[in-house]
Amino acid sequence: MNIRQLARKGIFTVLTSAAIAVGALTGPMIASAGAADDACADVEVVFARGTFEAPGIGATGQAFVDALTARLPGESVDVYAVNYPASLNFGQAADGIADASGRIQSIAANCPATKIVLGGYSQGAAVAGYTTASSVPDGFVLPAGISGPMPASVASHVAAVALFGTPDEWVLGLADRSAPPLTIGQPYVTKTIQLCATGDPICFPGGRDRAAHSSYKSNGMAIQAADFAARQLGAPAPAAAVVQTAGEIAGS
Repeated sequence: MNIRQLARKGIFTVLTSAAIAVGALTGPMIASAGAADDACADVEVVFARGTFEAPGIGATGQAFVDALTARLPGESVDVYAVNYPASLNFGQAADGIADASGRIQSIAANCPATKIVLGGYSQGAAVAGYTTASSVPDGFVLPAGISGPMPASVASHVAAVALFGTPDEWVLGLADRSAPPLTIGQPYVTKTIQLCATGDPICFPGGRDRAAHSSYKSNGMAIQAADFAARQLGAPAPAAAVVQTAGEIAGS
C-alpha cells in the first residue's frame, strides 16, 4: 500500500469513525425532500449531514439548530435535511448540491420572506460550500442534476452559511480527484462562518486528532456559529462570532 493509499485510508477512517461516534446522538429525522409546508416559516435552516450519519441533519446540525432556535425567540424555525447519500462515494455529494440548491430556490420563490440559513458538517460542509458557488471552474463538467450555479437573485434570501469541519483541498483531492476547488461564492462570503477544530485532520493542516472531527456538537463551535447566524438574521448575539479556518482564529 503506497503513501497516498494509506492517507486515503486514514482520512476515510476519520470520516467513518466520527460518523459512528455521533450517529446515536442524532436528533429525530427531519422532513424529507418534497414535504409540503403548511405555512412559510420566519427562518429555514438547510443543513447537510456528515459522512455515514443517518438521514437527517446529524448531531452537529442538531446542536447548531438548537442553539440558533434559542437565539430567535418568537420566530418560527423550520429545518430541512439535505437529501444525499453522505457515503464514501464523494461523487454523490453532487446529489446533495442539487438538492440543497433546489430547496433554497424553492423557498426563495414560494416563501420570499423566509430567511434561509445554509449549513453543513464534514462532507456536508463541502456540499453546502459548493452550493454557494458563483461560477463553474474552467474545464469542469457539471454532474447530472446540476445545471449551474444558483441565480444571483437567490443570494439575498440566504442570511447566513455555517460550515463545520470543511474538507480542505488536500482531503478533497483524496476523496475525489475530480473534485473542483471549494470556493464560497462572492455573494455569500461575508455571510459565511467556517469553523475548524484544532487538530481536525479533515480541515486543520497537519491535524491528527480524530476526535476533534466529531467535537463540533460539544466544543462550543455550534454556539459560535449560532451567534453568527443570529446576528445575520438581525437578532442580538451575546458575543462576536469566531471564525477558525486552517488553524487561525479571527473575528468575523
